Amino acid sequence: MDLNLPDSSATEALGQALARALPITVYLDTAGAAGAAGAAGAAGASAAATGCGAVVYLQGELGAGKTTCARSLLRALGVTGLVRSPTYALVETYILAALTCVHVDLYRLQGYSEVDELGLRDLVGPGCLLMVEWPEKGGGALPPADLDLTFEYAGNSRRGCLTSKTQLGIEWLSNLGHDSSLSSYVSNLT
Repeated sequence: MDLNLPDSSATEALGQALARALPITVYLDTAGAAGAAGAAGAAGASAAATGCGAVVYLQGELGAGKTTCARSLLRALGVTGLVRSPTYALVETYILAALTCVHVDLYRLQGYSEVDELGLRDLVGPGCLLMVEWPEKGGGALPPADLDLTFEYAGNSRRGCLTSKTQLGIEWLSNLGHDSSLSSYVSNLT
């Protein structure tokens, strides 16, 4: 899926839509009944029941929108308080009622061994969303991506390209394709 992202509000809208479309986003309401968030519907409940997690790679040049999108996604999932860029801490973790979100930035790391020391493969599992900025620096130390999101500059605006890498990624993109809030940004559906 290719998207035209003319400004930061479009990138934020993409992050919100990714949260709504996430197939593993299942929350408990105040009565304790399981319900799926947003457009995920029954797919969210089935993915949560199988105990899978999700991995998204965020790629692109400095300032292209990776952190803006991740912050918006985290906010839409229910993260409150300060959402820090993981540029210096490398890993920021946000624990929600039914989902643990881990946001990683590998920009400052120099190789496989430094990335491997972070133990990112151990952070993926049931009820976990792992978002990795600069995954190309991670090599084999990273779990494989379900969804790959690449940002690039396009004149004075930006473009985003989403590619599914697994069955969960295909389901995520399918859910995203049904989100009408992105219709003005979609340049094609793949």
